[in-house]
Amino acid sequence: DAQESAHWVTRTALCVEVRDPRRASGPKAESQGEKSGVLYIFMPPLEKLESYLDLLAAIEATAKELGVKLVLEGYPPPRDPRLKLLQVTPDPGVIEVNIHPVNNWKELVYNTEFLYNAAFESRLSAEKFMTDGRHTGTGGGNHFVMGGATPADSPFLRKPELLASLLLYWHNHPSLSYLFSGMFVGPTSQAPRVDEARNDQLYELEIAIEQIYKNRELYGHSMPPWLVDRTLRNILIDATGNTHRSEFSIDKMYSPDSATGRLGLLELRAFEMPPHPRMSIVQQLLLRALVARFWKTPYKAPATRWGTELHDRFMLPTFIKMDFDDVIAEMCSAGFAFDASWFAPHVEFRFPMVGTVQSAGIELTLRNALEPWHVMGEEGAPGGTARYVDSSLERIEVHVKGFNESRYVITCNGQALPMQNTGTVGEFVAGVRYKAWNPPSSLHPSIGVHAPLTFDIVDTWMKRSVGGCQYFVAHPGGLSYETFPVNSYEAESRRLSRFAAMGHTPGKMAIPPATINVAGSKEFPFMRDLRHSK
Repeated sequence: DAQESAHWVTRTALCVEVRDPRRASGPKAESQGEKSGVLYIFMPPLEKLESYLDLLAAIEATAKELGVKLVLEGYPPPRDPRLKLLQVTPDPGVIEVNIHPVNNWKELVYNTEFLYNAAFESRLSAEKFMTDGRHTGTGGGNHFVMGGATPADSPFLRKPELLASLLLYWHNHPSLSYLFSGMFVGPTSQAPRVDEARNDQLYELEIAIEQIYKNRELYGHSMPPWLVDRTLRNILIDATGNTHRSEFSIDKMYSPDSATGRLGLLELRAFEMPPHPRMSIVQQLLLRALVARFWKTPYKAPATRWGTELHDRFMLPTFIKMDFDDVIAEMCSAGFAFDASWFAPHVEFRFPMVGTVQSAGIELTLRNALEPWHVMGEEGAPGGTARYVDSSLERIEVHVKGFNESRYVITCNGQALPMQNTGTVGEFVAGVRYKAWNPPSSLHPSIGVHAPLTFDIVDTWMKRSVGGCQYFVAHPGGLSYETFPVNSYEAESRRLSRFAAMGHTPGKMAIPPATINVAGSKEFPFMRDLRHSK
């Protein structure tokens, strides 16, 4: 009928309201200053970009004619490969900036440098200093998203074995997972590795990669894009099944569930914001080179079963650097002229040197290492339940040169360290896990704080310590800092005050066995956990 209401037709509406901008800051803000009416327009959802732009042009022309100020809100323009979006979103403690895609390397370099410079001019920074002086990232991610202008252009959908190569290569080289990450790593972090989620996940990943190659042979270039998503979606997850919190997130690859999930995009999440634009640029250069390398020659190799070695050997900077040097050597042999020195700032930023001491021809160096933190069980909290992260544990690397393993032994708070040879004569490394502080919610709350750490170079022949040092997790005089460091110089002074190239044990000692006879843990041979009794 002509007068019948078409209730089955969904119509969009344009909502317009005059509001005072001060209202957004609360009732008290409205009572201050002068009133100013601003026209707020709630944009409706539209299917085509052309329709959105026509509506936007009409709104702007009307506002110009009426002489009113506008604030647009509501639905964003529909996704279109011709449209570039720079999205700024406030997050707890940081401002998240999503940069639009680029077509070439020059644009990528320009956008990265422009972003860092714009942040600096706005009194923002991509780094921060903790109260004890440690230099860290902002805590926000520096996630890289790769794909094409359209899903059909995505290299991961055009050649799925490229994605399989990246997954396998990242797994076989743990340095790619840990060198660029933040402080929080491990199974419950924001970007856990495949073999950190479940014990049998790697076995399932091997089957998934095998299926990708089989489907590629079966379908050729006509392989359905949704097969990639269905094959890997339930593999690239964290321990709770979250598909987004994964080192490789394929949420926006080609999920049949929604249009926003079918963009052909791969997100690499195990990257934290570096303090300098050139550090970010060289990371992106490595990613581009890896994509180019595996596009030409897919990576095929047995998947390594790292087991406990992952959170033992590869928590120490020495072995992470050795593994990353292998990555650089492979890239050079594949025709990509990388230099390991380009990534030296990343090593120093991620694993800062605490201090060094020399005695009896032996050089002992301490560096901060990685420590996977645990998530505690649920506890009651105001408004519901909470799960705390146990950040009380820390790890430090002990690196020695000119060391005679048959005569000397390195001890920490009296416990002999299981020094492991690095492959260079006289060079040994070990890690020390210790409790830096004792919060109410932590593993083993009855174990006290182990700081300060006293390191001794013990001569088992002379039965005494020939030198050593001390490391404090807080100010050695007991000073409690009330503010964060104002700049890098104050942060450096706080770090330096926590290391003393003296304080080793004097006099005769109860001599532990020489390093060659010190047995390491069967599960963690590269580490001494001070929580264990002697």
